[in-house]
Amino acid sequence: MRVLISGASGLVGTELQKQLLTLGHTPVVLVRGPVTKPNQVHWNPATNELDHSVLEGMDAVVNLAGATTGKLPWTKKYKNELIQSRLDSTKTLVQAMVKVTNRPKVFVSGSASGFYGDSGDLLLDETAPRGEGFLADLAAAWEREAMKAPAGVRVVLARTTMVLSRKKGALGRLLPILRAGVGGKLGNGKQWWAWISLPDEARAIIHLINTESATGPYNLTAPEPATCKELIQELGKALKRPTLIPVPAFALKLAFREGAQELLLCSQKMSADRLLATGFVFEHPTLKSACSWVVAKS
Repeated sequence: MRVLISGASGLVGTELQKQLLTLGHTPVVLVRGPVTKPNQVHWNPATNELDHSVLEGMDAVVNLAGATTGKLPWTKKYKNELIQSRLDSTKTLVQAMVKVTNRPKVFVSGSASGFYGDSGDLLLDETAPRGEGFLADLAAAWEREAMKAPAGVRVVLARTTMVLSRKKGALGRLLPILRAGVGGKLGNGKQWWAWISLPDEARAIIHLINTESATGPYNLTAPEPATCKELIQELGKALKRPTLIPVPAFALKLAFREGAQELLLCSQKMSADRLLATGFVFEHPTLKSACSWVVAKS
């Protein structure tokens, strides 16, 4: 396959490229800067700049572009960047697809667990309603733009959650603290943190590209739910470090304001049943297996 990827230099995009190449496919990556490699294509989603002919005969498009929500606190200016970076990218890709005759077969567009808002102990499958808050509004708007893809293009909405990796992503700041033995639960630690390992995230995207019956939203989350406390404790065990120093909720809110409540203290217990029903098999289905992978030497 030839797969066009936006956000290809990010955590998930980099892993996705690697896995596609290993499987013998060709990733074609969109770049905002100068083109320096044969598989790169220049674009500027802020100005709707993209040569639509690039999409002619492309097998799939994976849309991962968007500023990171992990940059806290969110200023008014940065919140606008979070919105526009996602909507502009999606609009540009959809409009390019409209202009071509031999359209991609499938459009896998990013979304996020933030769609569900703070949902307490409720088990969230893809039929759960949209929640409240900035991230819920952002994810819903992002999905609406993706669903405008033209007829004949199968649309998959990848509702991504916390991606566990060895260096970057959600654990990028947390792992050094845990390695030093001075980490612990955030707030009361009872909030559910949906999670997935980086290899499984990319594998799930490729699986959904290849699954012709897959359409609409899919929770990209591991099948074993975990609370914040459980996840941090399991990482501590894998690192052989204590996790006895909690971070109070008030301190997180003071430092990170709105982002603390929506990202760190928010509870989302997500179901992987719809993804599993397509025949996807997780490499890291349990928290223990994922944490062991995270701390292992690459």
